[in-house]
Amino acid sequence: MSVRPALAAVLGGAALLTLATAPAHASSPALAAGSARIAVPVHAAPGESVTVDTVGRLAADGTVTLTGTYRCTGNTGPVFVTSALSQRDPRVRHGIGGTVARCDGTTHTWSNSGQVSGETLTPGTAHVQATVMELRPVGLVPLPVFHATADQDVTLVRG
Repeated sequence: MSVRPALAAVLGGAALLTLATAPAHASSPALAAGSARIAVPVHAAPGESVTVDTVGRLAADGTVTLTGTYRCTGNTGPVFVTSALSQRDPRVRHGIGGTVARCDGTTHTWSNSGQVSGETLTPGTAHVQATVMELRPVGLVPLPVFHATADQDVTLVRG
């Protein structure tokens, strides 16, 4: 098995775990004046964050590209920024890629791309959840540890 499919499988599983186990408490939205990024933290450890840009790209072949920023610290295992998108039915979320994260305390950008199956996405409003998630080694099985999660309504545009 090549590295890319194995990484995709790990990230897909992590995204599903994220959706199933992410904390559900919310705090107030934060918006910098004139900013294109809005962070609506659902969960964030002190000094850690993740944002989602308010515009996502939808290519002619159905590939979705989502972007934003993240900041994290204190990892012992591999860390990823995962994203999931829903458009028509909020109960149906599609994992959109995953990015390897660097938890060095500085702010970095992330970009995830992927295609959904079973639904045709259209330009317009969609909802994105982005999560900074670590696979922390605990015994024989790495367990997910959530550094930051944010929910954001976005506009999908062609391009």
